[in-house]
Amino acid sequence: MAAIAIVIFALDQLTKFLALQYLGPVQGGVSREHVVLDGFFKLVLWGNTGAAWSLFHDSNEALAIVSLIALLALFIWRNKFDTTTWLGQLSLGLIFGGIIGNLFDRLDPHRAQVIDFLRFYLRKRSGEEVGFPAFNIADSAICVGVGLLIILSWKRDAETKNAHIAGAAQQ
Repeated sequence: MAAIAIVIFALDQLTKFLALQYLGPVQGGVSREHVVLDGFFKLVLWGNTGAAWSLFHDSNEALAIVSLIALLALFIWRNKFDTTTWLGQLSLGLIFGGIIGNLFDRLDPHRAQVIDFLRFYLRKRSGEEVGFPAFNIADSAICVGVGLLIILSWKRDAETKNAHIAGAAQQ
């Protein structure tokens, strides 16, 4: 878990550094963007002082505290999850690395916000863009890790149910 968390944290910070170097402020805080696939994907530079979809905007300090509490709680109760399998360890490693990556951004006095730079979107016929909010590697790692935990939980529940059924059939 620790190795995965370290790799995710390093990859997250490296990609954010590269985004800041490549897309950093041009003039007056306005950042550039780079279209990779027109009408589908582009690199942007958005600072987020909120949570997902900029919920709780301008709550950076409170969200840093929530992140620290979540990190501590996950660490303390990590054995409540399926950490005996490599998928369980992978999922928690992804979550730990993602939380630490975004927490680092929040606590960094030069940033004081989470750096988001990946954006998927579609262009309407009117030319207006609609799309998913920008995100980063840490966000992706957290989402994939939580998704894996959910799948592992369903699998464990199904195995427990099947074991109960098999036990009842033998009696």
